[in-house]
Amino acid sequence: MKLVIFGLTLSSSWGNGHATLWRGLCKWLARQGHQVSFFERDVPYYARHRDLHNPEGYKLELYSDWDQIHSRANDEVEASDAAIVTSYCPDAQQACDLVLSSPIIKVFYDLDTAVTLEKLRAEGQVDYIPRYGLSGFDLVLSYVGGRALEEVKAFLDARHVAPLYGSVDPELHQPVQKSSRYCSDFSYLGTYAADRQQVLEELFLKPAHQLSGQKFLLGGAQYPEDFPWRENIWFVRHVPPRDHPAFYCSSRATLNVTRAAMASIGYCPSGRLFEAAACETPIISDSWEGIEEFFEPGRELLIAESQDDVVELLSRSADELRRIGKAARERVLASHTAEHRSRELVSALEAAA
Repeated sequence: MKLVIFGLTLSSSWGNGHATLWRGLCKWLARQGHQVSFFERDVPYYARHRDLHNPEGYKLELYSDWDQIHSRANDEVEASDAAIVTSYCPDAQQACDLVLSSPIIKVFYDLDTAVTLEKLRAEGQVDYIPRYGLSGFDLVLSYVGGRALEEVKAFLDARHVAPLYGSVDPELHQPVQKSSRYCSDFSYLGTYAADRQQVLEELFLKPAHQLSGQKFLLGGAQYPEDFPWRENIWFVRHVPPRDHPAFYCSSRATLNVTRAAMASIGYCPSGRLFEAAACETPIISDSWEGIEEFFEPGRELLIAESQDDVVELLSRSADELRRIGKAARERVLASHTAEHRSRELVSALEAAA
């Protein structure tokens, strides 16, 4: 199958969750014999932080503006079996117009479904959703599942909606040696988001204050200057994907916090959740509807709703935490790898055909 994708970014993992997911999917699609081309507008923000230049097995097409790439994109679409436009694609409207005028399998993939629905309720429109809705697409994929799928149908007239959840590449994310740079008792890795802050305060900052003798480590981009740091919280401004395994494996346990819009809908596993599990790191997570569909609470990860929960869970023995980490990795390898998701994607495309 030949596939063309119009997305946010593949080349830079800085401040977004799209790049790592697409790298895994494209890699495994290529290994299965499929041809993939990914179109990305070359914007300064991502260009300054580019950490992928020459992907192996698939094509990355960087362009400065749509007029420059329109002819090339049209040729690629005409020669393809399927085309995907994603949320936050800076040229989503033009890409959708192009894709929907072709006879191939037409797909829209919303990697930000909860945010999309929240904006639609508040503002009535979203920049990356075409002005005519999604009814013209053969398939609409959603990064979250559950009731969000029915809401996408209702709000955007999507005819056929299916989940395509996050995943992890176990060849990149696996147990590694500890790194002195990232050693900690408890860690959190994630880009700053205002709608995560309340939960991050409760499950990370307050426990850090209470456990002042332990080292807490926070990694991520876009944290404001007035962030309420504690003396025992260390900060790494950006952890590149190649360092994620060392970050996780150097921590006794790590925290997963879900954005409020996603948690309110449920069935919303983040890519970081799968990465940490693949690295065999014990995970303490906030709770949301459907989490048990991905990991078994109490055996494959631990659930916390308050500061006291985190403090109690961090007091557990090293052996118990190690067992939880191992069980999480086994679950990831059995169900949540990029190879699994790439095959799910191909099956969905074939069904849409």
